[in-house]
This record gives sequence, structure tokens and C-alpha cells, in this order.
Amino acid sequence: MSGPGDKFVIIGRISGLYGVKGWVKIYSHTRPKSNLLKYRPWYIQQDGEWVPRQLEEGRSQGKGLVAKLEGCDDRDQAAELLERDIAIKRSQLPRAEKGAYYWSDLEGLRVFTLEGVELGVVDHLFETGANDVLVIQGERERLLPLLMDQVIKEVDLDAGLMRVDWDPEF
Repeated sequence: MSGPGDKFVIIGRISGLYGVKGWVKIYSHTRPKSNLLKYRPWYIQQDGEWVPRQLEEGRSQGKGLVAKLEGCDDRDQAAELLERDIAIKRSQLPRAEKGAYYWSDLEGLRVFTLEGVELGVVDHLFETGANDVLVIQGERERLLPLLMDQVIKEVDLDAGLMRVDWDPEF
């Protein structure tokens, strides 16, 4: 039986090839981006399953990251990994500070206004220059700023819901 710690969280993507010795370019979803290199093992999607892969080496390179995975020793082997997501198990992440949440924990929460009107479900989040944004899918799509205390009034992960101070007409 799987617990919540067994849920996979996507932390990056293999975005390109680097050199001829099996290294790949990595796009990181972590902040700071180099945190991605701290996690072991990585899980790479292969034939519809998450397969563990050991990171031999990794480093910052220019504005991005490059990595060498165990068993990936040439450019052809690295090319087979292109455009694949990199995940870790949720249990590999450190505990979030009180009042802070991982995006993956917010996805799937049912969203209600303070008056009890259901707006929908958190589909995903994205970054803007000013603040992060929740994409809520309901009878229509809504974009809500991820502003704790101002807009987001309550997050109850156990109950799978979020209460927001938001006009349902907006």
C-alpha cells in the first residue's frame, strides 16, 4: 500500500545534451535551481513507469545545470532521456515550514470562497514576476494569486481543501 510519501513530485526535466560523454542539460523546477542536484535517486519516466536513476555528477553550467546519470555513458544513451521529467518521491522533500506548502501539495485541492462557494480544483501553479498563481479549474478557469493571508485564508491538506477570500464572479 502506498502512502502520501510515495507520491512522485516532478522537480525538473532533461532538456538537452551536453558533450559526448552522456551528460545532459537539466531544467530545474526547484528554488534555488541547484537544489535539484541534492536529491538521490532521481526517477525518470520510462515506459509509463518511474524508474530510479542514480546521479553520478551534476553542476551548474552557465545559466542552467548539467548532470551525468549512472549507466549513461555516451551521447546516444543521453539522447534517449531527452524531454523526460525528473521526479523524486514526496518523502524525499524536507518538511515544509509552518504556513508554507509545496506546489505539488496544493494541486488537487478543492477551492472554496469564505462564503462556501466552490470555485473548483487547483489544477496547477505557475510563476509570474510578482507572485505565484493558482490555476483553478471549475465551471470555468480562474487565476488566483498565491498570496497567503491576503487571498489564501486556509489550507487543509488532510481535508483536501483551500478557503480563499475571492469574489466568485471574478
